[in-house]
Amino acid sequence: MSDQHVPQSAETSRRDFLKTSTVAATAVTLAANLTTLAPAVHAQGSDLLKVGLVGCGGRGSGAASNAMNADQNIELIACADAFTEQIDSSVKNLSNYPKIAARIKVQDGSKFAGLEAYKHVIDKCDVVLLASPPGFRPAHLRYAVEAGKHIFSEKPMATDPEGARSVAESVAISKTKKIALCAGFCWRYDYAKRAIFERVHQGDIGELRMAYGTYLTSPVKPMPAANTRPAGMTDLEWQVRNWYNFTWLSGDGLVEQAIHTVDWLQWAFKDADPVSATACGGRQIPAEGGDIFDHIEVNYLYDNDARGFIAQRQIPGCHNENFFYMNGTKGTAKISARGVTISDLDGKVVWKYDGPTRDMYLVEHEEFFASIRSGKLINDGDRMVKSTLAGILGRTAGYTGAQITWEQIVNSKINLAPDLKDGWNSKVEFPSQPRPGITKFV
Repeated sequence: MSDQHVPQSAETSRRDFLKTSTVAATAVTLAANLTTLAPAVHAQGSDLLKVGLVGCGGRGSGAASNAMNADQNIELIACADAFTEQIDSSVKNLSNYPKIAARIKVQDGSKFAGLEAYKHVIDKCDVVLLASPPGFRPAHLRYAVEAGKHIFSEKPMATDPEGARSVAESVAISKTKKIALCAGFCWRYDYAKRAIFERVHQGDIGELRMAYGTYLTSPVKPMPAANTRPAGMTDLEWQVRNWYNFTWLSGDGLVEQAIHTVDWLQWAFKDADPVSATACGGRQIPAEGGDIFDHIEVNYLYDNDARGFIAQRQIPGCHNENFFYMNGTKGTAKISARGVTISDLDGKVVWKYDGPTRDMYLVEHEEFFASIRSGKLINDGDRMVKSTLAGILGRTAGYTGAQITWEQIVNSKINLAPDLKDGWNSKVEFPSQPRPGITKFV
């Protein structure tokens, strides 16, 4: 895209990972050419696993807590974040939970701050939890898989097509090196959601013709006014501290938060490639220097003219909703305030989930660590790349106002990331707000 939204000339370390023109071709080519790979970490039975956390914000701290509660023979031994205060706060809060406090082993010498801090943590651990802002995820994933570490990766896994291509390469490496790779698309680990999607896939509502998901909520991390920026703070630090408001760091609300709904959509259509997407979106609340939209509605086209729709909004004072509806030739399936249900064409509920319920955040870590110990390794890599890229497809259609095909987004060379070779003094742009019809897909 142009109109000063995408820095087309930016060269980043990620580009060293990008060898081919499509995600699929990249993964296959890389897997075929890997010949000297170090063995992955293995743990059987009661072997102690050393865990490292990269990204100590709320979700990262939550992932660490989930992991510690999921397996009683792991220790958190190192943490990394861009900012020291985030590390200290996370370690302190985790240490306040009696059930896990004794296994929080993060000493001052194992707290690493800065843009390169992730490498020190990954070098020390057996299992790494990746929860930094998504713009950093491709580089963090690549380093972790090359180091042969088992990985829990928060969603999304990239914010642009070149980042997704790098992640696809990392997935190929993880398979060859026998690394467990668990994606933070947590709903795939929810019992009720598994049950309804299984029923949809086995034909309980007939042929799926339409799916519609909503993620209507308030702003996640509103951008502060420019005059609140501390004197002497570099542009890069200001952006990283307010990462949600910059597309290269967060991916926008559709790709960062509502990517869960995109993942539901992909799940409904059995992780098929979308054919194309069109979208409407914009911003109602002033961005204060950020460049993300606060609402997007996407229309995805799938094979046989099936359609998938997503409504995403982050505006205060509005109706909030996070539902999902699937319409088939024989009935409908719903994830809503009424529960997880299937109805016939007359609207009569014919099935409602009434099975066991457990915290999906805990379940995903239980299954992740169990797979490491059993050797039957979870690898969510292929679908996590596709769901992330489907979100990027929808956002790009919204930002440009164009109809974007799957082939176009897969082959796109758009790279939002700046060159960070000068650390906190690296030059970063403050892109203008995308303008549908003016901002171009290139």
